[in-house]
Amino acid sequence: MTDHTTPISVEAYLEALKAALAGEPRAVIQDALSDAEEHLRAALQQHPEKSQEAVLAETIAAYGTPEEVAEEYRQLESAQKGPFGETADVPEKPRFGGFFAAIADPRAYGALLYMLLSLATGIFYFTWVVTGLSLSFGLMILIIGVPVALLFLASVRVLALVEGRIVETLLGVRMPRRLPAKPDAELTFWARIKAMLCDPRTWTAMLYMVLHLALGIVYFTIAVTGLALAVSLIFGPVSQLLGFGDFFHADGHAELYAMDTFFDNPVVLLLMIPLGVLLLLATLNLAKLIGTLHGRFAEKVLVRL
Repeated sequence: MTDHTTPISVEAYLEALKAALAGEPRAVIQDALSDAEEHLRAALQQHPEKSQEAVLAETIAAYGTPEEVAEEYRQLESAQKGPFGETADVPEKPRFGGFFAAIADPRAYGALLYMLLSLATGIFYFTWVVTGLSLSFGLMILIIGVPVALLFLASVRVLALVEGRIVETLLGVRMPRRLPAKPDAELTFWARIKAMLCDPRTWTAMLYMVLHLALGIVYFTIAVTGLALAVSLIFGPVSQLLGFGDFFHADGHAELYAMDTFFDNPVVLLLMIPLGVLLLLATLNLAKLIGTLHGRFAEKVLVRL
């Protein structure tokens, strides 16, 4: 709002705040809108005897205009460090070295850990959504069906917030740090249910959780396969050269005897070690790329304005 006039409704204030925060991360805007909506609606509920315009004028005078609130959020974000030490006003310095820089990049290790965890979280999310939807629809014919459905929808929002915190911590993408504002308390019970059902954040969160199982299987497979091969190529030849075991053994199969002899060659074993290091670096670089792409996907699906 360029003329700084006082908004005459909560919706007008939120639109002005959203415009004032243009250019900021989507999660920052969502948090700011949720905080403002909850604060303004709570003020309206505390003073039902006054007109909406009067209550909003008093509340905004104390809470701040959209422009003032937007500036406060910018300052708060710029003062906070991200999970990898960067700040909004002083971004993380670019890392040089290209392919080999991944070995010292915490983002690569964070993404790799996220990939290893994604199978477990994917199974949990998928099971929760499928079970919750089945129970909600199955019990809808009974009086207990409505509260079960409401609890399930609320749990989906909580799980989306938890997943957002995991994404921000391990992948470095700014995600919402609070739950969306609750529906207006002045609405009737069924109107509030309708508001939750019509909120796209409810369904996009469910979609994310269902897709996360398939993504988790892919991520986990890539991470485990890359790490297992790299570690085997690095430490297997070392153990065989030191006499602690056979990196490759034909185990009595005549057709594999030539390969067994090949891997007994110390020169071949020594060449396996840098190959394993390169594979480890490739795995870290791939993990960092997957982390970047998944962070953008999570932000797009879980952050709704």
